[in-house]
Amino acid sequence: MFLHNDSPCTLGQLMCAKLVLTSLLVLLNCLPCSFIFRIIILGYKKPLEREDLFELNERDSSYIVCPIFEKQWRKEVLKNQERQKVKSSFHKEAHTRKPSLLRALWNTFKFVLIQVALFRVFADVLSFTSPLIMKQMIIFCEHRPDFGWSGYGYALALFVIVFLQTLILQQYQRFNMLTSAKIKTAVIGLIYKKALLLSNVSRKKFSTGEIINLMSADAQQLMDLTANINLLWSGPFQILMAISFLWQELGPAVLAGVAVLVFVIPMNTLVANRMKNQTKNKDKQIKLLNEILHGIKILKLYAWEPSYKKKIIEIREQELEVQKSAGYLAVFSMLTLTCIPFFVSLATFGVYFLLDEGNILTATKVFTSMSLFNILRLPLFDLPMVISAVVQTRISLVRLEDFLNTEDFHPRSIETKYIGGQQFLFVFNNYLTSSLNIKIPEGALVAVIGQVGSGKSSLLSAILGEMEKLKGVVQRKGSVAYVSQQAWIQNCILQENILFGSVMQKQLYERVLEACALLPDLEQLPNGDQTEIGERGVNISGGQRHRVSLARAVYSGADIYLLDDPLSAVDVHVGKQLFEKVIGSSGMLKNKTRILVTHNLTLLPLMDLIVVMESGRVAQMGTYQELLSKTKNLTNLLQAFSEQEKGEDTVKNKPKIQGVKFSIILKYLQAFGWLWVWLNVATYLGQNLVGIGQNLWLSAWAKEAKHMNDFTEWKQIRSNKLNIYGLLGLTQGLFVCSGAYVLTRGSLAASRTLHAQLLDNVLHLPLQFFETNPVGQMVNRFTKYLAIFKLLKQFCLHLPNRLFLSRQIRRLAGASRSPVLSHFSETLLGVSTIRAFGHEQRFIQQNKDVVNENLVCFYNNVISNRWLSVRLEFLGNLMVLFASLLAMQAGNSMDSAIVGLSISYALNITQSLNFWVRKACEIETNAVSIERVCEYENMDKEAPWIMSKRPPSQWPNKGIVEFVNYQARYRDDLGLALQDITFQSHGEEKIGIVGRTGAGKSTLSNCLFRIVEGSGGKIIIDGIDISTIGLHDLRGKLNIIPQDPVLFSGTLQMNLDPLDKYSDGELWEVLELCHLKEFVLSLPKKLLHEISEGGENLSVGQRQLVCLARALLRKTKILILDEATASIDFETDNLVQTAIRKEFSDCTILMIAHRLHSIIDSDRVLVLDSGRITQFETPQNLIHQKGLFFDMLTEAGITQD
Repeated sequence: MFLHNDSPCTLGQLMCAKLVLTSLLVLLNCLPCSFIFRIIILGYKKPLEREDLFELNERDSSYIVCPIFEKQWRKEVLKNQERQKVKSSFHKEAHTRKPSLLRALWNTFKFVLIQVALFRVFADVLSFTSPLIMKQMIIFCEHRPDFGWSGYGYALALFVIVFLQTLILQQYQRFNMLTSAKIKTAVIGLIYKKALLLSNVSRKKFSTGEIINLMSADAQQLMDLTANINLLWSGPFQILMAISFLWQELGPAVLAGVAVLVFVIPMNTLVANRMKNQTKNKDKQIKLLNEILHGIKILKLYAWEPSYKKKIIEIREQELEVQKSAGYLAVFSMLTLTCIPFFVSLATFGVYFLLDEGNILTATKVFTSMSLFNILRLPLFDLPMVISAVVQTRISLVRLEDFLNTEDFHPRSIETKYIGGQQFLFVFNNYLTSSLNIKIPEGALVAVIGQVGSGKSSLLSAILGEMEKLKGVVQRKGSVAYVSQQAWIQNCILQENILFGSVMQKQLYERVLEACALLPDLEQLPNGDQTEIGERGVNISGGQRHRVSLARAVYSGADIYLLDDPLSAVDVHVGKQLFEKVIGSSGMLKNKTRILVTHNLTLLPLMDLIVVMESGRVAQMGTYQELLSKTKNLTNLLQAFSEQEKGEDTVKNKPKIQGVKFSIILKYLQAFGWLWVWLNVATYLGQNLVGIGQNLWLSAWAKEAKHMNDFTEWKQIRSNKLNIYGLLGLTQGLFVCSGAYVLTRGSLAASRTLHAQLLDNVLHLPLQFFETNPVGQMVNRFTKYLAIFKLLKQFCLHLPNRLFLSRQIRRLAGASRSPVLSHFSETLLGVSTIRAFGHEQRFIQQNKDVVNENLVCFYNNVISNRWLSVRLEFLGNLMVLFASLLAMQAGNSMDSAIVGLSISYALNITQSLNFWVRKACEIETNAVSIERVCEYENMDKEAPWIMSKRPPSQWPNKGIVEFVNYQARYRDDLGLALQDITFQSHGEEKIGIVGRTGAGKSTLSNCLFRIVEGSGGKIIIDGIDISTIGLHDLRGKLNIIPQDPVLFSGTLQMNLDPLDKYSDGELWEVLELCHLKEFVLSLPKKLLHEISEGGENLSVGQRQLVCLARALLRKTKILILDEATASIDFETDNLVQTAIRKEFSDCTILMIAHRLHSIIDSDRVLVLDSGRITQFETPQNLIHQKGLFFDMLTEAGITQD
């Protein structure tokens, strides 16, 4: 329109422009972050993998960052100690000052933080240069004859300025994000190391969840603040600069705008703080979800899913109410973000007119002022948020400092001196109430026995130095290997679990496998000893976990072995082999010092020394014959308890790399509600159209004022113009408020719908799913989807964007975060084992490895975003250049007001593109969250809870259980776990189920509850095929006392009666039957005693008795006991068995037991071997047949009498 094709000057200009563009494109490829182009090409051709990413510079890796920061932290600790010494030397009772984490961070990263701040200074200064150049261009358009070709110079200068601003700002973002990530890395490294060194007393102050929260939340909070910390000074700097330039344009009238800012900023800060505080209310739901998912087997066995689903929904509704309040607070934030520049400009222009009736708004004043007002927008919005973040980060710093300044584990409490040819142990601490004097000869085999809570495990902990020592000494010689009561297994291959960092010695390794009875298990595992073991070892049995843990200790070649009841989880045959080939006088450890916690009476004659613990003291100590001579009833004296472990399954979660399907977005929109969708689109369009109308009105106002010669006429229309401008602003504010309200309502609806669907889908998944997926991942999906709160508005803004590179690297980064938390959680569970083996440094190095992997992915993600931002902003810069050149070329045909408006919008495009890229990435991430939530919808579910065919209300009334040619396997790719099982019980019959490890005993009980579905045949209970009825109709009519004693946090009463169906009298009655009444009466709150997460404040034996009491309340016609008394002593076991016989005398009982004396009085015994029935007869007939059952009795030392 402005150029003529026949003009030679125009042709030259086009050639010149082409040359400039070519040069600029060459320059772009030479800019920082251009090396990422190779990954972009690779990501376009194939899905990116970790190996495709660029490595970090060595100075930025966790291997360098962590040691440097730890050195600065140690200096800070030493300085603090010196200050305290100086104060004490002057007898000053001064306030105890802790070492400052903030000061240590500053000393470590101060130079790079200063460098980042300088980048920000240059970027901020350049941001104010653009409005000044635009001002000169508008003046040039108004006085073109006086300036000539200088207008092109202004256009080129404006382009250079905005281009330099882009480069500097992106370099600022690059260094800023990397520095913040390095700070997080350093803090994580310090937290991890501290967690390994934490003393037992200090550990009591912090739960495992709290320590994990320090790493996942507080360290992240510190990183987030670091990324925005420069806004603390940059925001006020930009505001002051803008006010200074506005003063030059509008004089004292700008003070009216300042007054608006003074009023709005504190209000925004208050709102930001309120919104931050609202987010704390989700902890209760996460805690309950975590416990439910860990104890999902109990919920399924007892058909409690609807009850706990209701509890979660109730908590969720409370959280949604909080989210609603937060959403309404967000309405105010949205209003201020959008309308502050308008309110400031309205107040400023209004006062400008009032100060002097001769003041006229020219195009120069209008668009220069509006550009400055637009610069004010982001600092005014960000500053309150940053101030709020500072307050929150201060809280995080206090928590981190409290943790880092707690007492460390002191190896000096253990003296490794060799005294008199024997080990000498003397322990006194706050748990063992009396002093202990124990002498253990070198190479001796020692048994430690006692009742639940008598101090057996605490004795081993004292030897390890894990207990608080008040006085006395603990002396030992040589290295230590420790097998914990709850077997600790790492999430790695089985071979690595056994080697535990040691060098592979093939012959020794094979001897250990054979001695620990692991060779048959390796044949069953898919990949032998290369099989990936899940989180906490849940894809192997409890007995296998204990044997792997024992094998790890044996392979280590230590001098002293502390064995905390490793034989309790294996059957008699395997236990006998472990003792003979590993622990006993002819085993691999025969020349080592062995301290064994056990309940197996048959082993006591083989011991060199027996220690009987009672109430934290040594009640008896001596050889077997010495103790036997002191008491007539050895059974009453020797009461030993074993503990079991529980775990969760995990598999590798490979990140998905394909794009998010539109159907996922559509599903969210449906959950949002189409009414709210279209209202949101309408309010957003209205808001932007009114904003455009404001600028056009100002442009027309300035243009009209320029051509108005009569001052009186201008004075008459001025107030009218101002009123309309104010009305447009108020209309925009109304659209903003309406849009924020609509967004809040729709988001809450979507959140409620998606949460309900997710919860329902998860609870209907089969148990095998929970055994092959990490619980942490599922909990994360319940919480992560909350990040989609404002997805709809972003979707409306940025629907066209499909950035494959950012998506792939973000997913790699997301996948690399999980190993960091998983490794940390795993370490916290096994810290005693790690310290006992002396492998702290190896695990610290592993932590650096996984953190560094996450840092590499994060860095590549930052670089890819910067690469994209530079090029997108360069397009915006080109629009500024062409808009300026065309305005200059237009000559007198374009009014200065239009020039100002076009250049102002062109300048805003650069900022908008940057915002556009950031929000596009957020959409991709949030859409992935929705996709993961929806994944569970398409997974295979277990059978319906309720079906059309329902059994009679009194079913089962006889208790006849019949298996007909039944077969079952755990997965399609595995062999049959049960083969051709056929037998029938009589009503009110007690059947014992025995067999060696892996025979299929627990599988049989799982099939009865349809935890494992059959592959053939059928199970009939009182004439009804259980596969034809709903799961809850089946499980609600059966009763089981499971092997793993699972309790939930809450009161003891809630754990006994979660559905609140029984009276207190009934609860006390079952507690008495389980021999827990005296213990509960001794508790301050009795039935209202608070059970900690997982029942950690009860011993495992007590937990199992609580589970037994829970089953006694739920009296049904059929009872299954799956190793229900494995963790209680023999005497209590006999009493419990008597109670079960009495209370369930009219019921059919199926009892699975390793302790054969528990089932020797059964009506019949079912003997399993390799998933098949080998014998099914009365105990007397089986003994006469001299088959497998007779062999097991012989191995257990049970005679025919």
